[in-house]
Amino acid sequence: MSRDSYQEMSAAVQAFHDKHDFKGSGGEDLVYRVALMSEELGEISAAVTKGKGQAALAEECADLLILLLGTEISGGFDMSAAFWEKMDELMQRPARMIDGRIRVSRFEGVEPE
Repeated sequence: MSRDSYQEMSAAVQAFHDKHDFKGSGGEDLVYRVALMSEELGEISAAVTKGKGQAALAEECADLLILLLGTEISGGFDMSAAFWEKMDELMQRPARMIDGRIRVSRFEGVEPE
Protein backbone atom coordinates (compact mmCIF):
# COMPACT_ATOMS: atom_id res chain seq x y z
CA MET A 1 0.00 0.00 0.00
CA SER A 2 1.24 3.50 -0.82
CA ARG A 3 2.05 5.90 2.01
CA ASP A 4 -0.19 8.33 0.12
CA SER A 5 -3.27 6.14 0.49
CA TYR A 6 -6.05 7.01 2.88
CA GLN A 7 -6.08 3.46 4.22
CA GLU A 8 -2.36 3.63 5.08
CA MET A 9 -2.77 6.97 6.89
CA SER A 10 -5.75 5.63 8.82
CA ALA A 11 -3.84 2.48 9.78
CA ALA A 12 -0.90 4.59 11.00
CA VAL A 13 -3.20 6.64 13.23
CA GLN A 14 -4.82 3.44 14.53
CA ALA A 15 -1.35 2.10 15.38
CA PHE A 16 -0.59 5.37 17.22
CA HIS A 17 -3.84 5.04 19.21
CA ASP A 18 -3.04 1.41 20.03
CA LYS A 19 0.56 2.19 21.04
CA HIS A 20 -0.59 4.78 23.59
CA ASP A 21 -3.83 3.01 24.60
CA PHE A 22 -5.99 5.99 23.63
CA LYS A 23 -9.13 3.88 23.97
CA GLY A 24 -8.33 2.93 27.57
CA SER A 25 -6.87 6.27 28.69
CA GLY A 26 -9.42 8.86 27.54
CA GLY A 27 -7.64 9.75 24.31
CA GLU A 28 -10.65 8.76 22.24
CA ASP A 29 -13.15 10.88 24.20
CA LEU A 30 -14.91 12.95 21.54
CA VAL A 31 -15.24 16.11 23.66
CA TYR A 32 -11.50 15.97 24.36
CA ARG A 33 -10.79 15.46 20.66
CA VAL A 34 -12.88 18.51 19.72
CA ALA A 35 -10.82 20.59 22.15
CA LEU A 36 -7.61 19.29 20.57
CA MET A 37 -8.88 20.10 17.08
CA SER A 38 -9.76 23.62 18.19
CA GLU A 39 -6.24 24.00 19.54
CA GLU A 40 -4.79 22.84 16.22
CA LEU A 41 -6.98 25.28 14.28
CA GLY A 42 -5.53 28.03 16.44
CA GLU A 43 -2.03 26.85 15.58
CA ILE A 44 -2.91 26.81 11.86
CA SER A 45 -4.25 30.34 12.21
CA ALA A 46 -1.04 31.46 13.94
CA ALA A 47 1.07 29.88 11.21
CA VAL A 48 -0.83 31.88 8.58
CA THR A 49 -1.32 35.19 10.38
CA LYS A 50 2.22 35.31 11.78
CA GLY A 51 3.80 34.34 8.46
CA LYS A 52 5.54 31.26 9.86
CA GLY A 53 5.98 29.75 6.41
CA GLN A 54 4.89 26.74 4.47
CA ALA A 55 6.67 24.12 6.61
CA ALA A 56 4.96 25.32 9.80
CA LEU A 57 1.59 25.47 8.05
CA ALA A 58 2.07 21.93 6.67
CA GLU A 59 3.01 20.60 10.12
CA GLU A 60 -0.05 22.13 11.78
CA CYS A 61 -2.35 20.88 9.00
CA ALA A 62 -0.85 17.39 9.43
CA ASP A 63 -1.60 17.58 13.16
CA LEU A 64 -5.23 18.42 12.38
CA LEU A 65 -5.50 15.64 9.79
CA ILE A 66 -4.12 13.13 12.31
CA LEU A 67 -6.71 14.30 14.84
CA LEU A 68 -9.48 14.01 12.24
CA LEU A 69 -8.42 10.47 11.36
CA GLY A 70 -8.31 9.65 15.07
CA THR A 71 -11.79 11.08 15.49
CA GLU A 72 -12.98 8.72 12.76
CA ILE A 73 -11.57 5.87 14.87
CA SER A 74 -13.06 7.26 18.10
CA GLY A 75 -16.43 8.03 16.56
CA GLY A 76 -16.72 4.71 14.75
CA PHE A 77 -17.60 6.11 11.33
CA ASP A 78 -16.17 5.83 7.83
CA MET A 79 -14.50 9.15 6.99
CA SER A 80 -13.89 8.16 3.38
CA ALA A 81 -17.59 7.46 2.82
CA ALA A 82 -18.55 10.65 4.68
CA PHE A 83 -16.08 12.65 2.58
CA TRP A 84 -17.43 11.43 -0.75
CA GLU A 85 -21.06 11.84 0.33
CA LYS A 86 -20.34 15.44 1.39
CA MET A 87 -18.24 16.17 -1.69
CA ASP A 88 -21.08 14.99 -3.96
CA GLU A 89 -23.46 17.30 -2.06
CA LEU A 90 -21.05 20.27 -2.24
CA MET A 91 -20.68 19.86 -6.00
CA GLN A 92 -24.43 20.49 -6.31
CA ARG A 93 -24.45 23.70 -4.24
CA PRO A 94 -24.53 27.17 -5.78
CA ALA A 95 -21.68 29.65 -5.44
CA ARG A 96 -21.87 33.39 -4.80
CA MET A 97 -19.40 36.19 -4.46
CA ILE A 98 -19.77 37.72 -1.01
CA ASP A 99 -17.54 40.63 -0.03
CA GLY A 100 -15.24 39.84 -2.92
CA ARG A 101 -14.76 36.16 -2.03
CA ILE A 102 -16.40 33.02 -3.36
CA ARG A 103 -18.82 31.25 -1.05
CA VAL A 104 -20.43 27.87 -1.73
CA SER A 105 -23.43 27.11 0.46
CA ARG A 106 -27.07 26.07 0.55
CA PHE A 107 -27.90 29.76 1.19
CA GLU A 108 -31.03 28.71 3.09
CA GLY A 109 -33.15 31.65 4.13
CA VAL A 110 -30.93 34.10 2.23
CA GLU A 111 -32.26 36.13 -0.66
CA PRO A 112 -30.23 36.06 -3.87
CA GLU A 113 -28.18 39.20 -4.49
